[in-house]
Amino acid sequence: MKVSTLPAVSTHAAIPLIRLMVGAVFLSEGIQKFLLPAEVGAGRFAKIGLPEPELLAAFVGGSEIICGALVLVGFMTRLTVLPLLAIMFTALWTTKLPILTNKGFWKMAHEARTDFSVVMGSLFLLLVGAGAFSVDAWMRQRRDAADS
Repeated sequence: MKVSTLPAVSTHAAIPLIRLMVGAVFLSEGIQKFLLPAEVGAGRFAKIGLPEPELLAAFVGGSEIICGALVLVGFMTRLTVLPLLAIMFTALWTTKLPILTNKGFWKMAHEARTDFSVVMGSLFLLLVGAGAFSVDAWMRQRRDAADS
């Protein structure tokens, strides 16, 4: 009996999917910090005890919007994911660690599933870059053509 397989696809063709996931999540979350400040912006930051919640929420929300959009188009991707990773590690420390200590591993794992996914996606983009279908690749091609 012959087992059918899917045709092989270049891994580079999948990179835009990771950029779409990471960029869309951050862009959406950043916008929500301004649209729903009590739930996910300054109100939430105050609830978990972060200093200067209004200022911090605006800074984090703006960073998520800008960096999320840059990841979506693939511009300065490796550099752009660094502040996003800092935001995620802070979020995990301030929101998921208390769940782990108070409610246990499985409750924390459930609550952290999106966080974990965007951290892994961001780390992937940090390691491999934006891929062929990106502003980074377009700029590299223009630079190489100008050098020739």
